[in-house]
Amino acid sequence: MDRKAALSLESAAILDRLADIALRAGPIAAQTDKYFTNTSRIVAAHGDSEVTFAVFMRRRVVAALEPTIRLVRRFVPEVKIRRFYQEGDIVPSESKMLEITGSMAKLSEIETLLLQKTGFPCVSANNAYEMCRAMPKAAFMDMHARHASGAEMNILAAYGAAVGSQAAKKADPAVKGFVGSSQDLTAPFFDSPQGMGTMPHALVGYTRGDVLESMKLFAETIPEASALIALVDYTGEEVTDSLRCARWFYEEAKLQEKGKTYGIRLDTHGGRFAEGLDYDKSVDVVGRWLGVHGEYNIVEQVLGGRAFQLDPNNILVDKVRRILFGKGVSVASIIHVRQALDRAGYQDAMIVGSSGFDSQKCQVMGAARVPLDMVGTGSFLPATLTETYATADIIAYDGARRVKVGREFLFDED
Repeated sequence: MDRKAALSLESAAILDRLADIALRAGPIAAQTDKYFTNTSRIVAAHGDSEVTFAVFMRRRVVAALEPTIRLVRRFVPEVKIRRFYQEGDIVPSESKMLEITGSMAKLSEIETLLLQKTGFPCVSANNAYEMCRAMPKAAFMDMHARHASGAEMNILAAYGAAVGSQAAKKADPAVKGFVGSSQDLTAPFFDSPQGMGTMPHALVGYTRGDVLESMKLFAETIPEASALIALVDYTGEEVTDSLRCARWFYEEAKLQEKGKTYGIRLDTHGGRFAEGLDYDKSVDVVGRWLGVHGEYNIVEQVLGGRAFQLDPNNILVDKVRRILFGKGVSVASIIHVRQALDRAGYQDAMIVGSSGFDSQKCQVMGAARVPLDMVGTGSFLPATLTETYATADIIAYDGARRVKVGREFLFDED
């Protein structure tokens, strides 16, 4: 992503709010680590120094550095920042991403805050990049909001997803990538004027489990919506409810004539199979879809022969089998519902999949050529907090190179 071209005015304004959100929590001195405040006071009292911080991460990421840069410039406007990677570039582990040069008295106290804004969007961007590359034909919708801790995390994560999506599109023009967010707050990152979404399980429960009644209420109350997506797993009748809602949409209400789109969302609970399936039937559905006979032959084709042979204890194979044939939103369940809609003449109906679509699940889904039109996911969020840790070290004091033993690699500028 070209940093200068990528940020719309709306997106830039959202990132600029990060500093305001931080300041509302209290002064910088109250939020930073105390040893940085102590350092700032000591340096200010005994003679300031122009220092250069080098910022890096210990794992591979996709560069999503604008939140960090904007925060630093907000608090220390005269700072000099040198990028080693542009937004969307793949950054190898332990590679210097930024050099930040300025007053030690001023920069020391914001080190904690700038590191907080670095790792999370970069790891989110990396995960989104891998997911979009794995399923190029599916559009993605950012649904991470309810798994986040508030607006600050929402902004960092969604920005990362947007950067990763753009990087995937640059690498492969066939990639659809992320097209929207479930929040108005972060929608501009995806070039959307507002958040996307139709109904949660709560609305279906409100209509006593009748998803068709929920869809009718939605159509009546929110007439401006261009798509009606029925959430069809509430009563465990994914196929029956998909077809029932489709008949109303196409044959009774004829909403397609008003330019609206019909779709269903599969969010089947991980403790059961979708309607009409069990394990053996799921193997048969996927096998016929791929033209491969036999459970392990299917897994080997999807996983790849080399990876299959390198997994003698079936640890990875078992994970792949669950995604292909198991309970919940499996490859088999998506194919099964797609074929039922097609047989009934509803080829235009779109299918949205949700529930645990992380990088691994997307890899398997993509390899199985699953017929999904859209993925609703928040699973680009980092799986463990430790992988988001960014590090900054001072590598120069008034132009003299100096760094602790073991971090000499930060002197490299390649």
